[in-house]
Amino acid sequence: MAKRDLAELKIPASSDFIPVAKRVAATLGSQLGLSLVDLDELTIALTQACDSAIEAANDLDGHADLKLTYFATDRALVVDVDLVPTLGLPLPAPRPHPEADVELQRLAYEMIRCFVDDFRPLVEPRTGHIRYRMVKYLAG
Repeated sequence: MAKRDLAELKIPASSDFIPVAKRVAATLGSQLGLSLVDLDELTIALTQACDSAIEAANDLDGHADLKLTYFATDRALVVDVDLVPTLGLPLPAPRPHPEADVELQRLAYEMIRCFVDDFRPLVEPRTGHIRYRMVKYLAG
């Protein structure tokens, strides 16, 4: 399976910039041949992944950005959402979450899974590093 890097986008960890991430995903997905329904589903999942990463950034008491990496394989469009420190400094350790927050995060992950073909969250508890990988397979 050959990997082709398509784009990399770094935006502030703010919901104001999610439409930019969605526009890039929709444009690249369209160029690869995703259907309108698949494009809509991908942008819904991407919105939720960005929201979850932004919420995690708010919990860290540090300035952070979202780094989005878009790449294609022979069969899919893959989008990685990484929470990265703004100034290249390490992210502070995350604060403990109440049980209600854990349940909300679980529901957010389940929602993302409803709209993409594969979803892999990676959360490093010691460093606060977060990566969400979403895969949308091409038809046929």
